[in-house]
Amino acid sequence: MSRTARPRCRAVLAALSCCVALGCGTGTVPQGGRPSPPPSAPRAAGPSVVTWASSAGHVGETAAGRGYRLMVRTSVGGSGLRVRLSNAFGDQPVTFANVHAGLRRGGAALVPGSNRRLTFGGHRSVTVPAGGMVYSDPLPGRVPAGRTLAVSMYVPRAAGALTGHWLAMQTSYKTVGDHAAEESAAHWKQRTGSWFYLDAVAVRPHEKTGAVAALGDSITDGWHSTTDRNRRWPDFLARRLRESTGTRVEGVANAGIAANKVLLDGPGQSALNRVQRDALSLPGVRTVFLFQGVNDIKAEPGATGAGLIAGYRRLIDRAHAAGKCVVGATIAPYKGWQEWDPAGEAVRRQVNAFIRDSGEFDAVADFDRVLRSPDDPERIRPAFDGGDHLHPDDQGMRAMADAVDLDSLDCGAGQL
Repeated sequence: MSRTARPRCRAVLAALSCCVALGCGTGTVPQGGRPSPPPSAPRAAGPSVVTWASSAGHVGETAAGRGYRLMVRTSVGGSGLRVRLSNAFGDQPVTFANVHAGLRRGGAALVPGSNRRLTFGGHRSVTVPAGGMVYSDPLPGRVPAGRTLAVSMYVPRAAGALTGHWLAMQTSYKTVGDHAAEESAAHWKQRTGSWFYLDAVAVRPHEKTGAVAALGDSITDGWHSTTDRNRRWPDFLARRLRESTGTRVEGVANAGIAANKVLLDGPGQSALNRVQRDALSLPGVRTVFLFQGVNDIKAEPGATGAGLIAGYRRLIDRAHAAGKCVVGATIAPYKGWQEWDPAGEAVRRQVNAFIRDSGEFDAVADFDRVLRSPDDPERIRPAFDGGDHLHPDDQGMRAMADAVDLDSLDCGAGQL
């Protein structure tokens, strides 16, 4: 469960300005242990809020002449839809010649009349340099909440490293040639379980609406939830927020990466190195929800309690400096996973005591208490176990979302 949030906004006016900014921007290729720089973003015509996001990484090699139809789930509805295309991990420029957004009807087919062209600075194509990212112009019309949005794009020129998100838990589609404008599924036969280039979607919702960014690992990414059913714990949280009348937070950005760590790069940049791009730079984010650490603990050699706590403190300081609040979630039990040992369990308990009792987080969600077995607190509850003793199933994902105090998410610069 969560405490009452205690916002500590140190740069409130600057952060509020960032929350309403959404435009074109480029970044710099992330290198080693340096944090990723934020994209520069001109002010949009009204406050924008992230409705969907995923965390980018290097997912292989790209190729020219390919098309992608990417299925994503909106959390908050609104007008003026924009998409963010990322070449953050690319080593060569990428050209997007035809980008469309429409509503999914079924499979790769779209709702007739819903697929519309997106532009970039008024142009139908845009070239994104290595390490860069770009927002589209706002699209007229309203996008509903809780719907599957299909973002289709044609990439005529690309080479080198491919930027995307490997573990989508969602079926999308690939093709050869330019079929982005087509609403039928006729040319979209190749399925994929990853997202490519697209890493954020934003809309302009009703006034004073904000968002939360969930910074996490494979549990947040949704591993062992049901594919194509949107049953990751951030998805269940988005449903709760949509149904609530007591909070102004409706947008949910899933910033989970499988096997990700707080302290060290590995699969994806560490939380410390990606928090700016994957959470703080997203429009409308008021709160960062931090649920990471188990991969640091079970690594060989594993992180110490003091080292992981120091990493949490750095993340808290950076979020507070940006005018955001931070909710900390306790690390869930994982006995039975092949890398569990008593030494790691001792570190987990030490870190959880810090999360619960230090007062350094603005609020706490006690996922450990929710997921642990009443018969063995070092193990996940059997009814919530996805089968590997580490990742919760759909029921466990729902229980996690239900344990979040919604009021704790409505803080940060958005309170002004």
